[in-house]
Amino acid sequence: MPRLLASWFGTGLILGGLRGSHNGSGTVAGVLTLPLALAIGVRWGWAAQLASAVGVALVGMWAVRQLVEEEGDAGWIVIDEAAGTILSVVGLGVGTAVLGFLVFRVADIFKAPGVRAADEMPGFSGVMLDDLVAGIYGLAAGHLLQVLL
Repeated sequence: MPRLLASWFGTGLILGGLRGSHNGSGTVAGVLTLPLALAIGVRWGWAAQLASAVGVALVGMWAVRQLVEEEGDAGWIVIDEAAGTILSVVGLGVGTAVLGFLVFRVADIFKAPGVRAADEMPGFSGVMLDDLVAGIYGLAAGHLLQVLL
């Protein structure tokens, strides 16, 4: 069960199966999670999106904790990107959510200030928290754009 959850129901395994490398799997998982995150917001509102982000993060911490001692931060572990994606679009419309998602991915990939510090935390904490911090970057950018529009 931890592997299924950590791979975000197999989305973290797609690139490894297609090309033999898991590089980019976090972005694939994020792109596939984005419509789900938006649908939750449309159907149940921002509070449900926030609850979903927290729920996925908590499940992720449990699943990743089970695996990180054996595998480290393996590229196929992408539940952290799923949680970050959902967090990055809480309360946003589709247009601003796309910006929020893009900022989240850039902040995660290039390890923006705070993201790098979280990433360097030991064990499963670093695996999960860097994407949540990056998700906050995306969320802030999306809400800023939404206010400006």
